[in-house]
Amino acid sequence: MRAYGQLWVKPVKSADSQLIGSDHHWRVRHLLLAPHRLGFFLAMLVLVASAAWWLLVQFDRVSVTVALPYVTSPTLVHATAMTFGFFPLFFVGFLFTAVPKWLRVEMLETRVFTVPLLMQATGWLLWLGGSHWHTVLVLSGLALAWSGFTRTAWLFWRMVWRSREVDQLHARTVGVAWLIGCLSLGGLLANLVLGATAVALACVLTGLWGFVIVVFVTVAHRMVPFFTSNAMPFIAAWKPFWALGLMLTSAALEVLAVWLEVDGPMHGPMAPVWMLVRGSMELLSGFVLLWLALMWGLAQSLKNRLLAMLHIGFLWLGLGLLLGGVAQLLGLVQGTPVLSLGSLHAVAMGCLALLHIDVTVLLASLMLAMVTRVSCGFTGRSVVADRAIWTIFWLLQVSVLLRIAAAAQSVWASWLLLPAALLWASVVLTWSWRLGGWYGRVRPDGRAG
Repeated sequence: MRAYGQLWVKPVKSADSQLIGSDHHWRVRHLLLAPHRLGFFLAMLVLVASAAWWLLVQFDRVSVTVALPYVTSPTLVHATAMTFGFFPLFFVGFLFTAVPKWLRVEMLETRVFTVPLLMQATGWLLWLGGSHWHTVLVLSGLALAWSGFTRTAWLFWRMVWRSREVDQLHARTVGVAWLIGCLSLGGLLANLVLGATAVALACVLTGLWGFVIVVFVTVAHRMVPFFTSNAMPFIAAWKPFWALGLMLTSAALEVLAVWLEVDGPMHGPMAPVWMLVRGSMELLSGFVLLWLALMWGLAQSLKNRLLAMLHIGFLWLGLGLLLGGVAQLLGLVQGTPVLSLGSLHAVAMGCLALLHIDVTVLLASLMLAMVTRVSCGFTGRSVVADRAIWTIFWLLQVSVLLRIAAAAQSVWASWLLLPAALLWASVVLTWSWRLGGWYGRVRPDGRAG
């Protein structure tokens, strides 16, 4: 065994590797061959469960035959699952594979963080099921997930502290975001115990902007130009750090907005000033992200399906911020922001996956693209998006548009929620079934991992 700080990592014996390599059936033990396998698989398990649960809730709202009991607000349950449920598991799968290369440190064996990941997955399944049964199950699931989440954050920082690499900006930014996630999830648990639902939802939104979005934009800043340059060598892997700073500043401003507006939209003489500042920042950030998407080769990427998926997913973030800025500035005229719900969905559904009050959260385009791209590379398959993946991606875009239309508060809004949830669940299930089959099988090229 070789020491890794206070962790002991046991390398796989060559004889074991040969035995595993000869078995091409789907096996649970194959999930432990590489970090991305277990992380992505458990993330998809929670993702499918969350999508199925939310579809059931939407059906319950329009059906007279189903009468689901609730011990916790379904909005809060949905928001929390979409923010903290599957995203951190996807993050672990990618970051614990890629970050050791960024930092030039040894990669941890999957067994080291198997228990924390299982704690998170089990906790979120209890969270979903317990919301219809008993508060004790809800709180127990949340506490279990939080414990696994914090343990994972500690393991991530152990990698950072051991590194002697000069460039640690992206890794440390992700690490700080993970700490914000720990505080947000802990705050959610505490406020649920206290019965402060509004503050609990604010903790979830803090986790969205301070953790999930920060991780996404940080990884995108490093990996989107890298993937683009690999596929199209004539495009330079350009990563302007001022753009990353702007994206992080925008995320921080949204966190501030969450707490300034925890009791509702701001009123009084400072309200117009706040709306002007927030709207201007969102517009500036949105325009910069759209410009950055063009500089990173958005137009050229359309010739490569998998690359196009990455760029379109990133594009949603810029469009979402633009819509949010327009909402704030229009609010100066009407006295309250408009279209803000739709803006959040453009961000949450197109780039990430999130929530707001009375909202159906959909799978993120960037997540689908990034996980598909990484899975192809890590599992020894061709780095291409075939017709099935391409179709799944565009069905996701339809679901995004349906949810934005529902958020417009039109007379058709209530009728759009159920088909949006149904399409979302179908996309999630199909995509997860397709890629989930890869993680439990050895690489077709015969290489390790």
